[in-house]
Amino acid sequence: MATGLHAETVVGMLVVAAGAGLMALGAVRQGRAVRPPAPARAWAATRREQERVLRRAAVMAIASARAAAGPGEPVIVTVEDVLRLADEHLAHPDMDPRLAAAALRDAYERGACARDCVTDAYG
Repeated sequence: MATGLHAETVVGMLVVAAGAGLMALGAVRQGRAVRPPAPARAWAATRREQERVLRRAAVMAIASARAAAGPGEPVIVTVEDVLRLADEHLAHPDMDPRLAAAALRDAYERGACARDCVTDAYG
């Protein structure tokens, strides 16, 4: 008759204690773990992602408009082209047209488009 605790008993008590601790923590937090800890930070990350996608779509729209224009014709790029490419090729529907216009203006100015492009992003 040994008077000590067996290793299996100690491990079992530790598992039960850990489980009870996790359940108590869950009851105290009341599901707050699934909510974003900082809504402003989550919103800013979403906004950065949208701007990145729209910049890429604007560059793609300019490139496809240049490919479609004939020799000597102006390249016409619209905000709708940027939104369409963001939806069809980059799987981001329902983007803000104001952000798309800003991305197109940025790509227009960075890409030396003023010499051969026409856009409605400034309107």
